[in-house]
Amino acid sequence: MSNTNNRRKVILDLAVTLDGFIEGKNGEIDWCIMDDEMGFTIFLDQIDTILYGRKSYDLWGQYKPKEDDSQMDKEMWNIVHSKDKYVFSRTQTGENDQKATYINDNLVQEITKLKNKPGKDIWLYGGASLITTFVNLGLVDEFRLSVHPVILGEGKPLFTDIKDRVNLKLVNTRPFKSGVVQLIYHLG
Repeated sequence: MSNTNNRRKVILDLAVTLDGFIEGKNGEIDWCIMDDEMGFTIFLDQIDTILYGRKSYDLWGQYKPKEDDSQMDKEMWNIVHSKDKYVFSRTQTGENDQKATYINDNLVQEITKLKNKPGKDIWLYGGASLITTFVNLGLVDEFRLSVHPVILGEGKPLFTDIKDRVNLKLVNTRPFKSGVVQLIYHLG
């Protein structure tokens, strides 16, 4: 179902630790809990486009589950790979990549075009520097943060180098049995 107001939202949806990290100091994400109760496939049905930074795309944009991964994981990755993918890079053009469109400049104009195209909402996957750029340019419409019950003490922080205050309005909170709490904010 397409967005009813004809303007698609850019949604930052990601996991974060209680102390604000999106990765451990060595890039580990083993603390990230995925369970059926969280309804991740419902979120995936809400979007038809995924935005990646180049490093995130290299790691996850074409990720193939292992043979011994669960059927749920395999189905989830099939859904992820069925989406339109855009990769933001200052250096790579993706000329040989048939699975993604690369954007090297004119970011605001390109996102405005995407938001005005008919379709479902858009997932800002990350990484951290792309998230910072989008926040600083005011391009994130919704923040969905799944706060995980772990404190890492160090790692890659979710927000760095944010230039101006961003006031948000809490629109939904969902606690899960796993201890994860999802917080959904709109610009306030």
